[in-house]
Amino acid sequence: MLILAIDTALDACAAAVLDTSAGGVVAHESQAMKRGHAEALMPLIARVMKASGIAFAALDRIAATTGPGSFTGLRVGLSAARGIALAAGKPVVGVTTLTAFAAPIVSESDDLHPVIAAIDARHDHIYFQAVGGDGSPLIKPQVAPIAEALGAARFGAPYLVGNAAQILAERWPADAAPPLRIHQQPAPDIAWVAWLGAAIDPESSPARPYYLRAPDAKPPKDPLSGAAEKPEAQ
Repeated sequence: MLILAIDTALDACAAAVLDTSAGGVVAHESQAMKRGHAEALMPLIARVMKASGIAFAALDRIAATTGPGSFTGLRVGLSAARGIALAAGKPVVGVTTLTAFAAPIVSESDDLHPVIAAIDARHDHIYFQAVGGDGSPLIKPQVAPIAEALGAARFGAPYLVGNAAQILAERWPADAAPPLRIHQQPAPDIAWVAWLGAAIDPESSPARPYYLRAPDAKPPKDPLSGAAEKPEAQ
């Protein structure tokens, strides 16, 4: 299976082409960035596709990160993925950033320790989920105050991963088993986004934003009525 993976959810703009029959990624590129994904993404995808030597029409599937993450970044990546999928006549799937952060740790764990994926949601909150070492769910994806998220310490010494891994580690309860490892990453590994995109079911993994909470920004007021415009459904 040939997969084009795209990630613009957090502080990177990345794409990769995975050939599952060859057992790995054949081309990839990732640029660290907090803004500017819209301008950088399509040229980056073009370079990755050229380096892979694979035509868009030959792809079997397009995968994109769905969040949680930057509202603007998510829309950039998902719009590109949907557009490419439509033009190539291929299915498009969504991969959550929390799952993508946790996947490489789960793949190598001993099944005895939990994995907590955490993303900075600002204002002393994080997006997080906790899974067992075998990937079984312990705490479903949610946004919560950091103090509340630290309740996951009850599951035992964890692996912490994500762009808020260090935040959790610094506030980890002193009376709890300490984290086994801390994987502070600004964005998921694009190779794992591709592998997850190859494994999931398109019917149950739609390529639409996975926000977990409403945006901080409020819609502008209607100048005629003086009332706020109805926000977009999320």
